[in-house]
Amino acid sequence: MKNILVPIDFSTYADHALEIAAQIAKKNDMGIVLFHMIGISESVLAKSELQEQEEANYYMGLAKKKLKEIYGRPYMAGLKIVSVIQNYLIFSEIDAVAAEQQASLIVMGSHGTSGLGTFFVGSNTEKVVRSSSLPVLVIKEQNEDFKVKEIVFACDLKPENASAYFKLKKFALDFNANIHLVFINEAGMNFKTTAQIDAKMAAFKEALGNNPAVTIYNDHSIEQGIFNFCKKVGADLLAIPTHGRRGLAHFFMGSLGETVANKAKIPVLTLKL
Repeated sequence: MKNILVPIDFSTYADHALEIAAQIAKKNDMGIVLFHMIGISESVLAKSELQEQEEANYYMGLAKKKLKEIYGRPYMAGLKIVSVIQNYLIFSEIDAVAAEQQASLIVMGSHGTSGLGTFFVGSNTEKVVRSSSLPVLVIKEQNEDFKVKEIVFACDLKPENASAYFKLKKFALDFNANIHLVFINEAGMNFKTTAQIDAKMAAFKEALGNNPAVTIYNDHSIEQGIFNFCKKVGADLLAIPTHGRRGLAHFFMGSLGETVANKAKIPVLTLKL
């Protein structure tokens, strides 16, 4: 990993994400890119060109002042820091900024108080997850001693998930962490027989080109199963593959409750297929 891009909106949740990003950067000899989107909408800008420029300059100056304060925080000491301030209204632009700044990971905060559905869907976090080709580490609470030893990778065992698994292996290597690959066998009409699961596992392992251990965990729902399995193995991080524009909503569609997001306070790492 080279640099970590941290979207900053000066909220408490962004502060929590930045503190953890700083810890990761120091352990892996990386730099921090502070990325702030002013997001001035044309509808609220003054009509005259002069007034528009004055307002843009005002918000730019305010952002620079706040970012300068961030530089002085104790946990930022010794880090190489770059600030990028843009008036981007299209979230897909964040990928261009990440490439320009040689970022290999995005770390951002989210309150996540209403379940994974609203945790991502419609939020800025969800927009970044959908638009970014980079892994996105979503932080929900402060952690002054961020460690990742046990990672749960939950997926549906489709061969397309192999690319996300390979990305996760690289991430896990930087932390010397273990990966627990799990398939949640949901009770009800989506329940899979042993023969069906064996067929899925065979196709998935063929796509991987190796034979990783896969745990089949039976539960009443996907989200409850993920939560219970994370708790069982003492997971520090939950990794989930995403499908571009479909995002996490597609992955969990039809079975998503609030249990995981409300009770499992561990960070979530999204990996684009």
